Amino acid sequence: AGIELNISCPNVKKGGMEFGKDPKMTYELVSSVKKITRLPVIAKLSPNVSDIVEIAKTAKDAGADALSLINTILGMAIDIDTRRPRLANTTGGLSGPAIKPVALRMVWEVSRSIDIPIIGIGGICSHEDAIEFFLAGATAVAVGTAHFIDPRIMIDIIRGLAGYMTRRKIEDVRDLIGGLKVS
Repeated sequence: AGIELNISCPNVKKGGMEFGKDPKMTYELVSSVKKITRLPVIAKLSPNVSDIVEIAKTAKDAGADALSLINTILGMAIDIDTRRPRLANTTGGLSGPAIKPVALRMVWEVSRSIDIPIIGIGGICSHEDAIEFFLAGATAVAVGTAHFIDPRIMIDIIRGLAGYMTRRKIEDVRDLIGGLKVS
């Protein structure tokens, strides 16, 4: 149905995150994929950049139909007994609730600057988390790490979202998108 082009993976030795850190490489990769497919292309962006809006605009200009924000944050873990990295590549992606504030900020920043759909990703563990992403400007959300804790988490999130909307007499989830009130 579509291609999520992961130009931001910190868990591989070559390529991966490097594509999504450089606007020129982002443009070349996204535009090259767009030339060979009619499927929608979703560029999955890295938070490990100095300006996420610049990379998002570049991906859009290259033809991305949507964006996934964000991939994991580069992190590290050390085994104190062996004094060696716990990860095979020494560093790797940190995911889960710890990255949610960063992901929310990046979704909000990008949604104010571009007009293509944004899939909010990063630390979503509840319907409240999903609603925060919608309010920040995400048009959809994806849940990753929380599935390792509870494989049925999506059922709870959907039910919680439906209950929230019913209590507030919101008929369409699209009415939440970008609804953050900033003074």
